[in-house]
Amino acid sequence: MELFETMLQHTSVRSFTQEKLSDERKEQLVLSAQSASSSNFLQAFSIIEITDSEKRKAIEQIANFPVDNGDKGTLYIFVADLNKHAQVLALNGDSLEHLRTMESLVVSIVDATLAAQSMAVFAESNDLGICYVGGIRNNLFKMKELLELPALTYPVFGMFVGYPAEKNEVKPRLPIHAVLGENSYRSLTAEMINDYNKTTSDYYQARSSNIQSTNWSEKVRQQFEYPRRKNTVEFLKKQGFVF
Repeated sequence: MELFETMLQHTSVRSFTQEKLSDERKEQLVLSAQSASSSNFLQAFSIIEITDSEKRKAIEQIANFPVDNGDKGTLYIFVADLNKHAQVLALNGDSLEHLRTMESLVVSIVDATLAAQSMAVFAESNDLGICYVGGIRNNLFKMKELLELPALTYPVFGMFVGYPAEKNEVKPRLPIHAVLGENSYRSLTAEMINDYNKTTSDYYQARSSNIQSTNWSEKVRQQFEYPRRKNTVEFLKKQGFVF
């Protein structure tokens, strides 16, 4: 399948076979992540593969990952990482003041995200399945303890990679005219929202598993019904960032 078609067929995989990734394939996954663009070539991210069964069990409980995953699939944690750069500055006797800023944090999160998506595209182009796991942020302080994270790092998300046992149907994305503006920002209209709600409602009611009576607007409302992960700023401040 051509890469473009592979990308359009992306769907999160939550059920993997017992087949293990070879060491060669895992090296390719990490190298593909490293090939992603990086702001000013800072490469401000780290990747942690979770092989310890107890740590993995604890992380899956934190994330509430909705499968009986056990040891199926390989679990990577993507970390926004400015600790390496702090070491460089310290060796040269430079101040860390400007490393601790919101902008520096954003740069590291972007780097980690680009690396993860590069890995995801490579994985899916080689018949693997992936699932991002933002739920690791449900308990940042426990994740810090489990991963032994130093200052100026932030665990952004996890990613399972493995051989799919089954795949969900592809979710219908927003129409292209809802995300693409020309020379200026394009706002949604009530008509566009209503049309997309109908599309997503049909999808949720017709898919083969986890059928729901919902639509995109309802998902948005549920997501922002109350503040989530309210200790994120506290965690980041304790990690050495200044806001």
